[in-house]
Amino acid sequence: MDVQTQADKVPARRWWALASVASAQFLAVVDAFIVNVAIPSIRIDLHAGAAEIQAVIAVYQIAYAALVITGGRLGDIVGRKRVFITGVLSFTLASLWCALSGSAPMLIFARAAQGGAAAMMVPQVLASIHTLFPDGARARAFTIFAVAIGLGAAVGFMLGGWLVTLNLAGLGWRSIFCVNVPVGIGIALAAGWLMPAMPRNVGTRLDLQGAVVLFVGLLGLIVPLMFGRELGWPWWMWVAMAAGLMVLIGFVNLQRRVERRGGMPLIDLALLEDRIFIPGMCATFCFFLGNLSFYFVLTLYIQNGLGFSPFDAALTVMPLAFAFVVGSRLSGGRLIEGCVVQGIGLAATALLVGSVTHPTIGMLMVPLAVFGYGQGMVLAPLFSAVLTQVRHTHAGSGAGILTTTQQVANGTGVVVVGAVYFAVQGLDGDRRALLAAMIALGVTVVATVAFLRRMRTTTYGSAGTVPVRGTR
Repeated sequence: MDVQTQADKVPARRWWALASVASAQFLAVVDAFIVNVAIPSIRIDLHAGAAEIQAVIAVYQIAYAALVITGGRLGDIVGRKRVFITGVLSFTLASLWCALSGSAPMLIFARAAQGGAAAMMVPQVLASIHTLFPDGARARAFTIFAVAIGLGAAVGFMLGGWLVTLNLAGLGWRSIFCVNVPVGIGIALAAGWLMPAMPRNVGTRLDLQGAVVLFVGLLGLIVPLMFGRELGWPWWMWVAMAAGLMVLIGFVNLQRRVERRGGMPLIDLALLEDRIFIPGMCATFCFFLGNLSFYFVLTLYIQNGLGFSPFDAALTVMPLAFAFVVGSRLSGGRLIEGCVVQGIGLAATALLVGSVTHPTIGMLMVPLAVFGYGQGMVLAPLFSAVLTQVRHTHAGSGAGILTTTQQVANGTGVVVVGAVYFAVQGLDGDRRALLAAMIALGVTVVATVAFLRRMRTTTYGSAGTVPVRGTR
């Protein structure tokens, strides 16, 4: 049976169910981008300091990354539909809390709750795709997932600028959180109606001890990555990172003891020895190492270096986002080729910045669109190829591991590539800083290709595309 036939034989109700869960992924991405645009307004209105404003952004990512594996495993144990709807409703309530916050500390706590809710919600999206759709249909489903991410980034940039500028009903920045309330309620109702009640693991319980140890270990690793640069990397942050790594090593040993006792560990330990999943995780880490960091340094350059307004900055990256969507639909599993296109986009952007002192919005749109097209070619089939090896009963755990890898890579990339940018900016200005950052981003693309080649050789033994295979 060919790929198209398999996709056509999937019941229509499953595609509608996919639309409901992909909408939640879209909502999470929009929220990640929209807050950045509103930060200046939030700072003025709440009289927030620099550290508090940074915490408003970072605490969401910290809670999300530290809890997402636990959220994925909860879906395996309790049932993905139940955990997904609980996560969506919790995210909606946390968004309302954000909108009603009267002080910076209250907003920080609300954002932490939002991140924790996203950690329950998002891994169910990947896990549901993995279990609801067979072979070729899963490839199309992951494409829809990637489109949700690409459009979420575009809408987040644009919607944030519009809502803050329009100041609807005098809400100002609060409107960026208010819009989540009706949307979240709609997603929960749609999922309750359309999403099938997938089998749960009867008689199993969440490994609470493992969840606590994992949370502590990830906090020790992630918090210094988020705040290290702003605080000047004091010695105790390096100690915290080392301690976090040691705790994570101890976590793996703890999980082995849980498995030997006949319990259900928080992660599927077989994945840590899988010759496809491990290089796939490394490829995912390198890919996302250059993902959020790219947008970070690009935003700094076009707003600080070129003097673009937030709205103009959002307009500049719009073709990138839509090219991402097109690339996602036409990728055909050509991961390495997508990295090459991404590299060409980076090189073309660097060439433009290096040769034109003050490039216009139109000039920047073209190479950025090439970069976005290459990103779209990689992201959807990468997730699909890595999760191919995960058993259905461990789909939530596998999705959680992959999402944690993604979030840690995003944070690390902002730190590393941002450090390159700021170091050069202090000496030679924003233009040279972006060129230096582009070189660092090029290294991440090369590293991604290296791990993808390892993954492809392990799976198929020779060059070729990376099709989506069945699960075991």
